[in-house]
Amino acid sequence: MSEPAFLSMPEHVAIIMDGNGRWAKQRGLPRAMGHRKGVEAVRETVRAAGDAGIKYLTLFAFSSENWRRPEAEVTDLMGLLKAFIRRDLAELHAQNVRIKIIGDRQSLRSDILNLLLEAEETTRDNTALTLVIAFNYGSRDEIARAMMSLAKDIEAGRLQAGDITPELINARLDTAGIPDPDLIIRTSGEERLSNFLLWQAAYSEFVFVPEYWPDFSRELFYAALEKFAARDRRFGGISAQAAAVGS
Repeated sequence: MSEPAFLSMPEHVAIIMDGNGRWAKQRGLPRAMGHRKGVEAVRETVRAAGDAGIKYLTLFAFSSENWRRPEAEVTDLMGLLKAFIRRDLAELHAQNVRIKIIGDRQSLRSDILNLLLEAEETTRDNTALTLVIAFNYGSRDEIARAMMSLAKDIEAGRLQAGDITPELINARLDTAGIPDPDLIIRTSGEERLSNFLLWQAAYSEFVFVPEYWPDFSRELFYAALEKFAARDRRFGGISAQAAAVGS
């Protein structure tokens, strides 16, 4: 299957994968089945992003608030993460995919943390798609940790308060070295960021799709890319068309 050509291609696409539980409930299935079907959608989307030439794909896998869910569901989600990495790491590595983890690592159990570190280390030199997995991630927590890092440098005399710039803050975020998302997609019909990439989303385009995450497909991904290509991104300035008319 040949990949569609787009007038403009996002370098970085981020996805809020929402609706696994509702997908399962709609079918009279346990929530765990929705999460399992969601993993299949992850595999399909990673392949589609790589085929389309996307350089960075960020997936909101597990938020810092998700620990509040029932213990059985959290345990099942951890099991799915382990299974995904163990099953798919070799294939992703063979496809030259680099894995990067963002989120708070300090409170993670050692078995989960070691698995995530192994995925990063195994793929660190790969140069095709960078798959960013947001795990135990919350944007406010990320920003607070970045501020704490800067405050420690000020206390130690390595920085002055006046030295702090947006670029310096960027460099202390979990996403340091990763371009901001050009496009953020959210499934399930919800239209909010839910504490995801709040700093990085300053100039992102948004596409909200009604389908639940387990039903997300290559076709829906490419449809979102088509919508992105039709957007006029101004970054606070005026559009190219308006500039041409005014000249």
